[in-house]
Amino acid sequence: MLAVLRLGEEAYGASVLDEIRSRAGRRVARGALYVTLDRLEDKGLIRSRYAEGGPERGGRPRRLLALTPAGRRALRDARATLLRLWQGLESLLERG
Repeated sequence: MLAVLRLGEEAYGASVLDEIRSRAGRRVARGALYVTLDRLEDKGLIRSRYAEGGPERGGRPRRLLALTPAGRRALRDARATLLRLWQGLESLLERG
């Protein structure tokens, strides 16, 4: 969902995959990504629509992705939870 948020109107399967790989330094299986995107859409956290494909895609449509308001709320809530969990721990990381 963070990759979809970061990419904005440029969010589609391959760009999300590239974003995760470059930002997180992780390899993600294409199939696993699409299963996850389908589940997020089923939960109402993202939505997708198909745009016409250009000649570079042989005319195949591109599935564009966007966060829903519920998806934005979920990201804000997850961020707030992580920040609360990290409170007071920074100094413990300094100990060695």
